[in-house]
Amino acid sequence: MGESVPSVRPFDPDALREKYRAEREKRLRAEGSAQYRQVTHELAHYVDDPYLPRVEREPVRDEVEVAVIGGGFGGLLVAGRLRAAGVQSLRVVEQGGDFGGTWYWNRYPGAACDTEAYIYLPLLEEVGYIPTEKYVKGPEIYEHARRIARHFDLYREALLQTRVTDVSYSDVEQRWTIETDRGDRFQARFVVMTAGSMVKPKLPGVPGIENFKGHSFHTTRWDYDYTGGDSTGGMTGLADKRVGIIGTGATGIQAIPHLGASAGRLFVFQRTPSAVNVRNNRPTDPEWAASLQPGWQRERMENFSTYVAGGDAETDLVNDGWTAIYRLRALSGGVLDELADFQKMEEIRARVESIVEDPVVADALKPWYRALCKRPTFHDEYLDTFNRPNVTLVDSDGRGVERITENAVVVNGVEYEVDCLIFASGFAVAAPFASRLGYDVCGRDGLALSEKFKTGLSTLHGMQTNGFPNFFIVAMNQVGISSNQTHVLDAQSRHIAGVIAETRRRGAATVEATVAAEQEWVETVYQASRANAAFLESCTPGYYNNEGQPNVERFRRNGAYSPGIVAFDHLIEAWRADGKWEGLAFDSVTADAVEAVE
Repeated sequence: MGESVPSVRPFDPDALREKYRAEREKRLRAEGSAQYRQVTHELAHYVDDPYLPRVEREPVRDEVEVAVIGGGFGGLLVAGRLRAAGVQSLRVVEQGGDFGGTWYWNRYPGAACDTEAYIYLPLLEEVGYIPTEKYVKGPEIYEHARRIARHFDLYREALLQTRVTDVSYSDVEQRWTIETDRGDRFQARFVVMTAGSMVKPKLPGVPGIENFKGHSFHTTRWDYDYTGGDSTGGMTGLADKRVGIIGTGATGIQAIPHLGASAGRLFVFQRTPSAVNVRNNRPTDPEWAASLQPGWQRERMENFSTYVAGGDAETDLVNDGWTAIYRLRALSGGVLDELADFQKMEEIRARVESIVEDPVVADALKPWYRALCKRPTFHDEYLDTFNRPNVTLVDSDGRGVERITENAVVVNGVEYEVDCLIFASGFAVAAPFASRLGYDVCGRDGLALSEKFKTGLSTLHGMQTNGFPNFFIVAMNQVGISSNQTHVLDAQSRHIAGVIAETRRRGAATVEATVAAEQEWVETVYQASRANAAFLESCTPGYYNNEGQPNVERFRRNGAYSPGIVAFDHLIEAWRADGKWEGLAFDSVTADAVEAVE
């Protein structure tokens, strides 16, 4: 049984609009997203791998048919679909020590998916696996990534613990050359770049951060040698420690309950509170799992994403906190109706009051913004943590941490001495892909992808761009949107595998988008994004809206295809099915291409 919904007092919409505006204004900062620090130079140790020692190997000098850059769910889906389509010469390059991407790095205590596991974990039917509960924990997600890699034989030619440093195209050879930090230099006929948004951790640009003398780490590189315990908690190494954590987003929400249970003293430094909904996790029902029919996962994914896009279905198959929010969306424009939004957020604020005993602390934990301005979070123990006598909420009233000294965090002029400082400050989502991924891509005639995209993205369906033959992009730009990101990745993987299969079938040397086709797609995305851009302008600062400074024109061009992933997936499926491949240019037949098909 889930917890009951607290009763909501009558509210004044005008007063709420003014409250939201005031709370937004106090959090605006002139530097926008530049307020965060890149983890370079004296801060570079924050991205060192604490999980696996480096394995030395000889540099690779060879050729493969397809190179996939990135071994997270995006890379696994593309590689798996290509392998299933008959591509044998395939290499995944991944900077982590194993497959998993975000889930290789995210091993902090309490790490779990907050989108239902039955739709979030990809390729469940293909590999024959059913998650153990509705929202599975990090270790199970990481193991599923490895299960996919084993199932599709992706370890065979993979380069792990390897970071790509350069990708360049030769028109003469009609091949891409990939170079890495391990001295590798190999060629590939096709390249798929997975530009995941949760790749590079970021740190708050707080003065003095590099001067802290105590122990510190980012949540994506959790130091269990220091804390003790594991992802389930039990961090006995913190029993006599004063611990501070900066960040109360989705990661902080999951880690803070375990820190509160283990630390001698815990200070939670908050700039903006998250909206914390009920999660109500539960084990998988074996009878339900046994009743599933072929095609069940895609049906469930589409059902969920239909609600996300503001649509409706006969039955809400997922029926969780996400769909409870999205069921309130107005069908006109796909934006949540304002009064329904006010009602939902009043419920969330009432829940805070009903759980947190100290009224001052409860008031500081209330989110004052519309439901989809920041990523909703779901947890059943987070709010209770602030009833512990060893846990102190340090609310900055929207200003953030003032500075960091050798042994303390300063907020509102008060020093809080800590032995250990943990950064739950998220990822460099808004950074340009070249700085985020650490390499650029040079296409035909030496054109850099970063230069082509300097004034805005130009793609066909978000995945191909003119001047970059046999090159594919897996990212969240100019493709359908969903709160379930793996649904987006699944649609992209099927599309990319389909285009590559058609290129091989034709015996063509190359395939790329035409200029006219990408211009038409850019205009389609731009025109569809009007309502979402206006909504985000009014939101409290966060990574959704470039910290309160959205470049509306750029957002509308570079953002998602706002009708949603279901509409997008059906659109590109129909585009592939008609057999015209409109907007693609297939180059002439070559001996190598014919041999590859045979």
